[in-house]
Amino acid sequence: MHVQDIFQSHPTTFSFEFFPPKTAETAESLYETIRELESYQPHFVSVTYGAGGSTRELTHELVVRIKETTSLDPIPHLTCVCHKEAEITAILERYAQAGVSNILALGGDPPKGTDYRKSDDAFQHAADLVKFIRKFNASGVHPDKRGFGIGVAGFPEGHPGTPNRLLEMDHLKQKVDEGADYIVTQLFFDNRDFLDFRDRCELAGITVPIIAGIMPVTSLASMKRMAELAAGARFPARLLRALQRCDNDTDAMSRVGIHHASEQCRDLLENKVRGIHFYTLNRSDATKRIFESLGIKHSRFAEASA
Repeated sequence: MHVQDIFQSHPTTFSFEFFPPKTAETAESLYETIRELESYQPHFVSVTYGAGGSTRELTHELVVRIKETTSLDPIPHLTCVCHKEAEITAILERYAQAGVSNILALGGDPPKGTDYRKSDDAFQHAADLVKFIRKFNASGVHPDKRGFGIGVAGFPEGHPGTPNRLLEMDHLKQKVDEGADYIVTQLFFDNRDFLDFRDRCELAGITVPIIAGIMPVTSLASMKRMAELAAGARFPARLLRALQRCDNDTDAMSRVGIHHASEQCRDLLENKVRGIHFYTLNRSDATKRIFESLGIKHSRFAEASA
């Protein structure tokens, strides 16, 4: 379903993110996770894209498998890094042929251990990629006359590559002006950061739906992983104090992290968030427990109860 239709039909969306597996064994484990979370009827699920497009084929395979064998609506990530226009066109054509309705257009992370030069990329910024996808949409290749719905990233704690927060908002506004239909934020742990970000978007004239990205802490390793994924993440002192009291007890840390994320979600729902996007790290347990703590049987149930 085109993301415009999703937002028109649902006042609050719930969605999950997965990353493509690298082995047959992890592929089956992930598919089990997807099947478990399918019962929660998310409005869509997204599939990430490795640095420099390193998981391009794996991403495509997972997206098509989800599309063909589940009731879920997959949204693949697409990045600027290490791509020429012809490559992006070919990827968009494959997704259009597979009936994929939406794309998440990102700047992307450069591949490590290579002599990568950003100047070689056809698209220097995510706004350029958004503009190109809109041009592709106008070609009429996609079975939906509107073409792909387009999402972009937002950064409540600030983009790591743009310390100037005013300039950062200008860049986000440009992505929206080029045709983005919605924004999904990087993970955050203090809702004040998100609510302030949402207010600043409104002041900048950004009116598209903004989805909050949530990732529960489940271990010390997951904290480090989060900070790496976000290129820096701010852990509130109250969360750190609660985790320290766990004294390295993994189960206790998981309970604390899930409780904190649940409270975040509860507060976001009270503040009329347009959507919550769960970064699952390819596991279902934490997300399921958050849903249960909120009294949500599935996403449609949450809307009926709102």
